[in-house]
Amino acid sequence: MAHVSDRVRAACAWVAGRARTVEIVAGAIEAYAAGLPAAEPPADAEVPLPGADREARAAFVICLDAINFGSGWWPTIRRRPGMSGYSTIEAGLVERFREAGAWSAEELTRLTPADVAGVFGQNPGHPLMERYADSLRDVGERVLAEHADSFEALVEAARGSSPALADLLAGWKSFADVATYEGEPVPFFKRAQIAAADIDRMGVAELRDEARLTAFADNLVPHVLRVDGVLALDRDLERRIDAEELLAHGSPEEVELRACAVHAIELLSAATDGLLSPARIDAVFWNRGRGLRYKSRPRPRCRNTAY
Repeated sequence: MAHVSDRVRAACAWVAGRARTVEIVAGAIEAYAAGLPAAEPPADAEVPLPGADREARAAFVICLDAINFGSGWWPTIRRRPGMSGYSTIEAGLVERFREAGAWSAEELTRLTPADVAGVFGQNPGHPLMERYADSLRDVGERVLAEHADSFEALVEAARGSSPALADLLAGWKSFADVATYEGEPVPFFKRAQIAAADIDRMGVAELRDEARLTAFADNLVPHVLRVDGVLALDRDLERRIDAEELLAHGSPEEVELRACAVHAIELLSAATDGLLSPARIDAVFWNRGRGLRYKSRPRPRCRNTAY
């Protein structure tokens, strides 16, 4: 049976072959792949909860990735000094887990927007707080009902497989991420797949087959690929992005940006003869995107719960 990651890979290749506003520059793939670092940047190796038990670390990863969205709202939140929007949210969650311990699944089911806003230092009326609370409540309900109130049991249910864990999470409302393009479903499941990768990277469990995961479809990876000349956009889409116009979630151009980025990374991985998996190339781009060259140019913005 095909894993979620296999379905994402096939759907993104299909969209890339039909895209009208985004194009993969085929002639750039080989040279660009040759310049990629052979190892993942060390920043992703940091363990945010040193000394915490496995249950707490598993809960942290699942909770963080359940709310690993909001990039379209980052310009509107209260950021910590020197931090990005994502880093601000992550730091709040780290502090909550360090100071008060991990949420139990039952506690998650009772979270309100005001509770979440207190953790992240935000206005309770901000639209993200309601969305975060909704996502975390769903996590709590699922872990209670399906995994006996245990995040460790959720991880164990994947039987050591990254794609299998992504499959489990993809069935939850809190990790839902399927678009429609020309009347056909296009699964992305960015957060379900990144949670599977993070469980391994953060030392919760050793999971195999990370190479079967795709890149994690968001707005930063297509931005890096555009700046570096691997993705070419039509003039109108370029103008809209450069003017910092919000794109509509699920619009053809937004789906094409995400899908073409995922497929481009598949091509880059193949050009390295599999030395770098799509997930590892994604990590390279995520760290690269923090640099001034990329931050000085507007990136695609879209308000949604996918990324």
